[in-house]
Amino acid sequence: MGVFDLFSKEGRDQRAREKNISRAVHKYAQSPDRMKALQSLRDDGSPEAIYGMMRRFGMMYDKTIEDEQEKEWVFEVLVEKGASIIPSVQKYLFSADSISWPLRLLDKIANKEQELEVIKSVLDRHEPGYERDPTKKIQLLNHLAALKDARVPTLVLPYLADMDEGVRYAAAEALIRGGNEEIAREPLLVQFISPSEDSLRIRICIADGFAERGWLVKGHRGELEKRLPEQFQLDREGHIKRKPEAQKKDS
Repeated sequence: MGVFDLFSKEGRDQRAREKNISRAVHKYAQSPDRMKALQSLRDDGSPEAIYGMMRRFGMMYDKTIEDEQEKEWVFEVLVEKGASIIPSVQKYLFSADSISWPLRLLDKIANKEQELEVIKSVLDRHEPGYERDPTKKIQLLNHLAALKDARVPTLVLPYLADMDEGVRYAAAEALIRGGNEEIAREPLLVQFISPSEDSLRIRICIADGFAERGWLVKGHRGELEKRLPEQFQLDREGHIKRKPEAQKKDS
């Protein structure tokens, strides 16, 4: 910003915006002060102000009730802005560490096509493989699990091979919840019998999913039975079922 810009209306607006963003995400400010700053950002309405409001999702205030109330207020205000703020939401999804709030927001303001396009763009930045903090990948996969769309399994499948157990679990769960046996059955079975899959939790998730969905085990029978958790059995037709005693324990 040049010297003359400092005294222009644009310069004054920018300084005010930056001050309000700073105050809106100040952990040790009083709640009324943060709310005043957030209201100013709402009235500003520029992409920078909208992005600044979303940064409130990433700040945790010590007083839990007020923290939740402020975030809910921001959420409702941004929902009212509608699809026009999708670029700002996408920008925030790229940069934030935890994204449960902006994903909820995206689900409210975007149609299915827009939502999947944005999620894919974020996943492209978090490909399967090592990542110091896999939280964002897990949140994206959990969100996809709730979407009823034929394109979801294709986005999820690569993450069955992720290095993080939590990511693989979220991918398996998303594929099962999606209910597309034709796409999901074989990759899930291959993951189940893989010597590199050492997670009992994932094998239980897959076995439970096959039992609940009634999906058939086609091929891999011998290898699957070796690794089948003790509470399950495989019938003659190839259906995984919970043993009667296991069902009683769960009831």
